Amino acid sequence: MSSTNTVAGVAFGAAAGALWGLVFVMPEVASAFGPLQLAAGRYVAYGLFSLPLVWPHRRRFTAVLGRKEWTALAILSVLGNILYYVLLAAAVQLGGVAMTSLVIGFLPVAVTIIGSRDKGAVPLRKLLPSLLLSAAGILCIGWQSLGRAPGAELATQAAGLLCAFGALASWTTFAVSNSRWLARLDDLSGHDWSLLIGIVTGAQALLLVPLALVFERTDHPADQWGMFVGVCVSIALLSSIIGNGLWNRMSRLLPLTMVGQMILFETLFALLYGFLWEQRLPTIFEALAIALVLASVLSCLAAHRPRPGTLAPQPAE
Repeated sequence: MSSTNTVAGVAFGAAAGALWGLVFVMPEVASAFGPLQLAAGRYVAYGLFSLPLVWPHRRRFTAVLGRKEWTALAILSVLGNILYYVLLAAAVQLGGVAMTSLVIGFLPVAVTIIGSRDKGAVPLRKLLPSLLLSAAGILCIGWQSLGRAPGAELATQAAGLLCAFGALASWTTFAVSNSRWLARLDDLSGHDWSLLIGIVTGAQALLLVPLALVFERTDHPADQWGMFVGVCVSIALLSSIIGNGLWNRMSRLLPLTMVGQMILFETLFALLYGFLWEQRLPTIFEALAIALVLASVLSCLAAHRPRPGTLAPQPAE
């Protein structure tokens, strides 16, 4: 892994995080709509954007992709998009934003620990400072909002916690599996793979439409529906099409232990967008969390810097 690849990979990861962070503003902008409606709208739009981009290359994709690849696309679409978002929304509704963000915030830690087991990866002991810094940052974010969580019955809180850990497991599995599939596909670019996931996710999202119409209110005025369409289209284009393409490009340039750390950029930008939306400055705990997140990424980069006369770790295969 050359220094050029490292710099480019981090840049792609930061850009993906900046676009993915917009997703956290989506429920606030279109707060009149439920999570099923937002998920269905976003991912149907993702599929519609992906289809015309894939269609001219359909013969090449058909020749390259076999049953295993299509099965992987279906599984990755569920894990990284549909299932993850549904579990995340359920966790927020049942257990509150503080608990959910605290659990989901451990995504970088989980992915990095799994990546440290790959052949030729940086040893976990060298990643320990970065992991401790990221965990401290996540705890600061959670601690900031723990006191704001509404009271709930123990069973409800337990169900919310279970959904949060389910979302954590879902996206961790997606990040690891997606990175390893990208390493195997020499005939497809990361952007191609992202568009194919978009088509499969769009088809799966069609199944959410009747559920959203049945279980969530639909008596919205025309201006709210216009806002809903605008938000879904914008998020599908920026976060799903462009953001996922940048993420897949990054995944091919960096080893899995660094891929996990790049997820922290999503948390960082989500916080910044939240401050802008609420028109306020960060609190002491929030500012400390941002500093810890940045220190974690820099520490991870330092751990991957090869010493003179040694070979750098290679991306996961």
